[in-house]
Amino acid sequence: MKNETIQKDLLLRGEEGYRDFSAKLMPTVDKQTVIGIRVPILRAYAKSLEDYETFFKNLPHRYFEENNLHAFLIERERDFDKCIEKLETFLPYVDNWATCDGMKPKILKTEPEKLLLYIQKWIASKETYTVRYAINLLMSYYLEEHFQPEYLKMVCDVHSGEYYINMMRAWYFATALAKQYEATVPYLQNHLLDDWTHHKTIQKAVESYRITDEQKTYLRTLKRIN
Repeated sequence: MKNETIQKDLLLRGEEGYRDFSAKLMPTVDKQTVIGIRVPILRAYAKSLEDYETFFKNLPHRYFEENNLHAFLIERERDFDKCIEKLETFLPYVDNWATCDGMKPKILKTEPEKLLLYIQKWIASKETYTVRYAINLLMSYYLEEHFQPEYLKMVCDVHSGEYYINMMRAWYFATALAKQYEATVPYLQNHLLDDWTHHKTIQKAVESYRITDEQKTYLRTLKRIN
């Protein structure tokens, strides 16, 4: 399918009210590039496409929803190596948290050892959303059966002034507290995180229903006093 046809199809599915709502949630995205398509509608459209290889080559995309469509089409890939190839091509063009966090190809879960090699590469990137994506994958796939304590250090060792990286770091550590409490809490006890990520981790953890009241009470005592 031609890129122009896909773009016209997307423009027909936009809602002005939803566009305004979405744009407010993504301050890094120019509102003029937001069409306003609800995610279920965009996912359904992604599933309906049969010939979309040329769309993958049309980078950078003009619209936010084109980026999301690109992400959803990558999710359809059933070959691990091809999926990684498509991710490596696309990640440098990801410019917002919504596209970044919503891209979860199921095939990635089938090769945890191989995926980890790419996570280690991506987490060292200079691209904000490539780093965020790597941390998100560690949070999503490596906090239960595939967990290793050194993964906590990988995220701790990310030093950045980027809000969207540090917010993901905090989200990662808060989730790690819920799933691997004993291994994670020393990072707060020993003040291994920067102040902002430290406090945001505690905030998100005490808001979590997956952390016990006793743990929440203790975590509050770990807040730093300036």
